[in-house]
Amino acid sequence: YHPDKQKVDVPAGEVEKRVQRFIEIDQAWKILGNEETKKEYDLQQREDNLTKEWPLHAQIYLEDMSWNEDEQCYTFSCRCGGNYTVFKSETKDVSLVCCDTCSLVIEIL
Repeated sequence: YHPDKQKVDVPAGEVEKRVQRFIEIDQAWKILGNEETKKEYDLQQREDNLTKEWPLHAQIYLEDMSWNEDEQCYTFSCRCGGNYTVFKSETKDVSLVCCDTCSLVIEIL
């Protein structure tokens, strides 16, 4: 798809499609080739998948969760008896958290 490697006899419409595909691949590489932007992309994809596939149990504020000093994490009880857990290092990156025993999800506001 690289524009410099196009054959001369390719129809104009096909050249435009190939250039557009090259641009898409280049943009993807810029995101996935950088550790920071890849992490953001992965988190967004995970969040999108969770909201599509998993039922939302509640929307809560981080302050409403219980703080565990020993484990450096916040927890919230699920109605199934399991827990939602967010570690201190994840608090800025996570907005959806899965229960550790069922398929319910909470959204951190």
